[in-house]
Amino acid sequence: MLLAAPVALGYSAEELVAKNIVAKGGIEKLHAIRSVRLSGKLVLNGGMLQLDYIALIKRPEFVRYEAKLQGLTQVQAFDGSQAWQINPFMGRKDPEKLSADDAKGMGEDAADVIGALVDYKEKGYRLEYLGTEDVDGTEAYKLRVTRANGDLIYVYLDPDYFLEIRTLSRRIEHGVPNETITDYGDYEKVDGVYLPLAQESGPKGSSDRQKVQFDTAEINLVTDDTVFHFPAIPGNAPARPVTSGRELHE
Repeated sequence: MLLAAPVALGYSAEELVAKNIVAKGGIEKLHAIRSVRLSGKLVLNGGMLQLDYIALIKRPEFVRYEAKLQGLTQVQAFDGSQAWQINPFMGRKDPEKLSADDAKGMGEDAADVIGALVDYKEKGYRLEYLGTEDVDGTEAYKLRVTRANGDLIYVYLDPDYFLEIRTLSRRIEHGVPNETITDYGDYEKVDGVYLPLAQESGPKGSSDRQKVQFDTAEINLVTDDTVFHFPAIPGNAPARPVTSGRELHE
């Protein structure tokens, strides 16, 4: 019984990774990605609250998120070593440093911007195929990725298209396990690469979910790296905003 599912399906972990890479656009196009800028809406409280939202991720480990509402902008960023934020919604207008756990999580976001499966060996990850599991009525392929630091991410692939439809990330944060489920949809082709423009996430076992619906996706924009660094700003001047530019060329 334990071997029935893998034998019947006929796929190994490596074959599923290969199919996932092809489905996304191929390894050459994926490797050509240096940065991704996504903009849209962040939806909270069951749709009662909507914020303008920007996610800017630049490989190998730069991240910046912005959420705007009524003239206020919350920023969270990581420059490869230090995570920081500006949170005016909590009455704090000055930048403040975040914990090492926050930095670890955002660093992993940057490393996996094109998926945890892509270049998993080079990233020091271990991979296991666990058969299939029902994801909202879809019998998805289930892979377990173990990061070098021991954190886990379970990746669920659609059986027809081999793209991610769900991940379950298990990280140790502040000494305790933290599990987050993220569902993916609305894949669109951007510069030859398929990106999920709809994401819904929240703690495992909780009905508290946040949704992000991106309406614009841009790849390889020229970005000043200073937007990721902890700002040396006098007084309460706002941090430099994320702006787009022309495409990068090799």
